[in-house]
Amino acid sequence: MTQEIHGTVADGFEGVREEFAAFAARERRERPDYEGQLCAYVHGRRVVDLWTGPDVTAESLYGVFSCTKGAAHLVAALLVQDGTLEPDRKVTYYWPEFGAEGKGEVTLRDLLAHRAGLIGLDAGFTQEELADDRVIAERLADQRPFWRPGTAFGYHALVIGALTGEVVRRATGRTLQEVYEDRVRAPYGLDFHLGLPESEEPRFRSVQPMAPTPEQQAVLDGLPTGPHTLSSIAFNTHAPDAGGLVDHANTRLVRAKGPASAGGVASARGLAGMYAAAISTVDGRPPLLKPDTIAEVGQLHSVGYDLVARAHKAFGLGFQATAENWYPFLGAGAFGHSGAGGAQAFADPRSGLAYGYTRRRSAFPGGAAPENAGFVRAVHRAALAL
Repeated sequence: MTQEIHGTVADGFEGVREEFAAFAARERRERPDYEGQLCAYVHGRRVVDLWTGPDVTAESLYGVFSCTKGAAHLVAALLVQDGTLEPDRKVTYYWPEFGAEGKGEVTLRDLLAHRAGLIGLDAGFTQEELADDRVIAERLADQRPFWRPGTAFGYHALVIGALTGEVVRRATGRTLQEVYEDRVRAPYGLDFHLGLPESEEPRFRSVQPMAPTPEQQAVLDGLPTGPHTLSSIAFNTHAPDAGGLVDHANTRLVRAKGPASAGGVASARGLAGMYAAAISTVDGRPPLLKPDTIAEVGQLHSVGYDLVARAHKAFGLGFQATAENWYPFLGAGAFGHSGAGGAQAFADPRSGLAYGYTRRRSAFPGGAAPENAGFVRAVHRAALAL
């Protein structure tokens, strides 16, 4: 069974279409229902716009999980740029209640760089609570951190958006989602929503799980497990009614509220378009971020052993360090965020590249799907050749 590759590429980017088509053909030998979208901009011009799969269009929307954090931290970057937020102020300057249980010295920079140790709750969250950033923040204010803040870092997987969002709300009087809508999504007409309107629901493609192969399951079986490990707390799997990540994206309440850690809904166009707007002139609009801000958010802040992921990871100011984590051929200072379902999105300011990829079936082992490596290399090579 074959499926047509739809869309367009600019002159010089034909190799990207070939890479996308070759992967889709290989994938469909095992999964005939594969569907995905791939989009890229270079210096604000859309140069790749491809999609494939039954009933898929460029306007189809997917749960993009932690790619949502990129939108959340773009809001934080804009507010830092404005002077509304100051990274080296203590979080308690904006949010006094946060200082309970030994968190009084945590700076906003510590928080954004996943160094606060506030990865979750001892008792965990319900699915309904994880849909509401205000509830998450209120409960975390009283939680003791799981390591001494500033001494190490670990991925605050399901809560960093709520923590950042509460600082935004205290500083501006508006939710992070409201600031994002007014300053980022609406002006550019981006299909990247933190709070999907009911009217757009027909475009949503429900996320589907992918079972690991026997080889992958063996890797999973070899990982440390336990009801209250740092990883289980960070991903809320220790909670008795936690549900799963796929359930999170497929729940209308989550899509409606758009929690800023993992509740976003987007197309590849929306992902790439947001990062293009961040670093480039798009449709006559100047970049959202100034050069100094771009340099600060892409600067490495936390590098080394991630206590939650149990692996080498790197973060900038809120964003993942894309070159350090995945694609070392990208320029220093590339920043973005992947999603548990396989989505990937980032900006590479040195080449002017902005990239977005979505897929419907969750990829193993979570985070950026492996096929992104080939897609990114092909797009980056073409971008440098312009």
